[in-house]
Amino acid sequence: MTETIEQTHELSEHIKTKLVEADFGLLGKIVLDKPKALNALSIEMIEAMQAILDKWGTNDQVKVVWIEGAGEKAFCAGGDVVMLYHSMQETAAGDVPQKAHEFFTKEYQLDQTIHNYEKPVIIYADGIVMGGGLGVAVGGSHRIVTERSMIAMPEVTIGLYPDVGASWFFNRMPGKCAEFLGMTGARMNAADALFTKLADFAVATDDLAEMQLAILESDGTHDGITQAIQASQMEQRVHESQLWVNYELINELMAPTDLNDVVAQFNALETEDKWLAFAAKALVNGCPMTLYLVREQIKRAKYMSLSEVFEMELIISTQCAMHPDLAEGIRALLIDKDGKPKWSASSVATITPTMVEEFFIQPKLN
Repeated sequence: MTETIEQTHELSEHIKTKLVEADFGLLGKIVLDKPKALNALSIEMIEAMQAILDKWGTNDQVKVVWIEGAGEKAFCAGGDVVMLYHSMQETAAGDVPQKAHEFFTKEYQLDQTIHNYEKPVIIYADGIVMGGGLGVAVGGSHRIVTERSMIAMPEVTIGLYPDVGASWFFNRMPGKCAEFLGMTGARMNAADALFTKLADFAVATDDLAEMQLAILESDGTHDGITQAIQASQMEQRVHESQLWVNYELINELMAPTDLNDVVAQFNALETEDKWLAFAAKALVNGCPMTLYLVREQIKRAKYMSLSEVFEMELIISTQCAMHPDLAEGIRALLIDKDGKPKWSASSVATITPTMVEEFFIQPKLN
């Protein structure tokens, strides 16, 4: 394997890129390089990734793109929510927090670029993949998870909602898995990711070098890359998926049309399954408004195009930044770390349709 000089490191110190010589031409490699922060996305990292993808998109020599995270712990644990917190704190009530709005705008543009990229984009989603990290990962043409992959959309714990295109990929999951994952932030393993169509392949970390070599020796086409990855696939048994094992129960828990009944069922749930108990606790203690937003985003996006989904999510996310729950959730989890958020609604019973509708109204930009 021959690697050419580094590129675009001046755009962001936390995005490293290389061009790798392959039988088909060049493979462009992007590394999210902020391991101490679990490769969480800053706006500078997003801008750097966008710039290099735009550049490689018009470079005929670059045939394939590979995206990974530095270190062994995470692909990407999400976005820079502490920055969002400060943006909200600096903004007068009723105004749009500018940095937050800019972050969401550029983040969704990047996610959409990956979804629509005309060249194969291979995602090596090893380790933690949360929130904004899943937004980057899910748009790839070849999405690889490993035995270390831990995937989640835990926004219910901070008063946000599953964004980064979740309204799109939630609608492609079996049964009530999407509502369950969105309302609980439940953690998924490799088998879960395959079951919910968030990933295409599972490959053991020990087989990474062998798989990479096979990709470089392929013809660089979509099918050629698929065959190269499949040669290294590890066996994934469906019963290793917690979502599959608990599928009928999940559908029953999420079945009620009234969210009060959903919460009541999770409150009454008695289980020795630690994974399920952890998920139930997150829903019961999570932001009540998030539960409504999850159900509403899935319903509204059912027949939307991908671009329409991102337009809707930009509105919802901007409104979240203008409402108190997001700042309060981040404060409780990451700023003061007291773990005791005071949500604006004490329970789902106090939330009205008018309150939910506010989050889907385009705010007036300053």
